[in-house]
Amino acid sequence: MTRLPEVDAVVADTGFSGHVRVEQDGVVVHDEAYGLADRAHAVPMTPETSIGVASGAKTFTALAVLRLVEEGRLTLETRARELLGADLPLIDDAVTVEQLLSHRSGIGDYLDEDVVEDFSTFSLPVPLRSLDSAESYLTVLDGFPQKFPPGTGFSYCNGGFCVLALLAERAGGEPFHDLVRSLVIEPAGLAHTAYLRSDALPDNAAWGYLHGPDHAEALRTNVLHLPVVGGGDGGIFTTAGDVCALWAALDAGRVVSPATWADAQRSRSDVDDNEGYGLGVWRWGAATELRGSDVGASFGSVHQARRLTWAVLSNTSDGAWPMVIRLAQVLLGEGQAP
Repeated sequence: MTRLPEVDAVVADTGFSGHVRVEQDGVVVHDEAYGLADRAHAVPMTPETSIGVASGAKTFTALAVLRLVEEGRLTLETRARELLGADLPLIDDAVTVEQLLSHRSGIGDYLDEDVVEDFSTFSLPVPLRSLDSAESYLTVLDGFPQKFPPGTGFSYCNGGFCVLALLAERAGGEPFHDLVRSLVIEPAGLAHTAYLRSDALPDNAAWGYLHGPDHAEALRTNVLHLPVVGGGDGGIFTTAGDVCALWAALDAGRVVSPATWADAQRSRSDVDDNEGYGLGVWRWGAATELRGSDVGASFGSVHQARRLTWAVLSNTSDGAWPMVIRLAQVLLGEGQAP
């Protein structure tokens, strides 16, 4: 396997901690882990170390929902109210599954990224240890009025994907995490991907780290900042190898049908000049993109079928971005990250 010297240069410049994998024309040209998975015990990161990918989990939620659509247990036109019943009464009765998947539902968000500037200072109104299932989010999601009528605009919405987890669980008749495992993780053959409890991480998982308030303090873990188990909007653990394997499985039709996957990648909203959003995935030029960011986690992956795939996972809040920017410059000739 060759190596990309530009990757090692970013590691040397930034102290990157995480895992980088790059595949070109079906060949792995870089696959290396850097830094520490557990700083307290000096445990090194390896390519088999599972790392939290924050909002990268939204794609897993979307794929589970799309599998349920293919099986006839949901449709894209299903209205959330049909399954919510009296729960979350401020969600407009017209909101559909497709609008939730594409961030076009207009529902109020419990974690509105247009308002929250610093995730490290954000707090939830319930104990983090209580957030361990889709149903446990009901209290967190309640009380936020619609931002705009359903289908009339784009607003990135974390809460919308928590609602999708609820809908999937109620339509699928199984706990949300079990559905993702059986409908997405297992068909894609992802050996190192799972929803893990942050208070009981296995030896092959990385702790997430963030700086203290004045940025001068030593890095601390993110265990007091995030739900104890990831949900519909974030928190799954995976590896760069598994992310690349997921792309391959999607292209091969092993998770959803080729027609469903093609439709998921079709942009429903033009978010920026070169950027759009489909169903649980970003579009960036000719590529499809996954991304995630939270305290102690940053993640970016870009895929152009049969040509180029990369995945950058870091167990620090901002560690992935210099690497993603450099890969875009080197591999796509772009001046900035997607």
